[in-house]
Amino acid sequence: MILLELFLSFLQVGLFSFGGGYAALPLIQNQVVTLHHWLSLSEFTDLVTISQMTPGPIAINSATFVGQKIAGIWGAIFATIGCILPSCIIVSLLAYLYLKYRKLSMLQGILETLRPAVVAMIATAGVSILVSAFFGENTVHTLSSMRIDMMIIFAIGMILLQYKKMDPIYVMILCGMMKLIEYLIL
Repeated sequence: MILLELFLSFLQVGLFSFGGGYAALPLIQNQVVTLHHWLSLSEFTDLVTISQMTPGPIAINSATFVGQKIAGIWGAIFATIGCILPSCIIVSLLAYLYLKYRKLSMLQGILETLRPAVVAMIATAGVSILVSAFFGENTVHTLSSMRIDMMIIFAIGMILLQYKKMDPIYVMILCGMMKLIEYLIL
């Protein structure tokens, strides 16, 4: 039964997450944290971090990780297949239709209207992750519950990206090392 739940949950993620991995994060969070309680919010934040660090799409890495955690290797297989199956079917169908009707202005209009929705989904995921990093799992966000260390590391990362024009991979490594050093010292 759990294999079917994993498959159907990630089938929904694969079916309704337009715009890539970051747009899928709110859907994944809804399935694994809110609906099924397979992960806590803290574990979900770790999942996002691991999914970004490992090669491959975030949604597929997340499906594999959650499936493995919940039901072992078979859970990872079922969740991953559930996540990629809609994409395989939809992309094949869309490729056929696009090649057949690519000159229609209505099709171009539809593609343009999807862009703002994708941006909104990515912004929602980003804000959710920042709030989780800055305040932990506290439901009440007060000045006393703020994690100043995480805000400082975030600010340093943003400054390095914006003003020093550092390669994002080096900024991620540096920020991770700062957090590791802080963890080891404290």
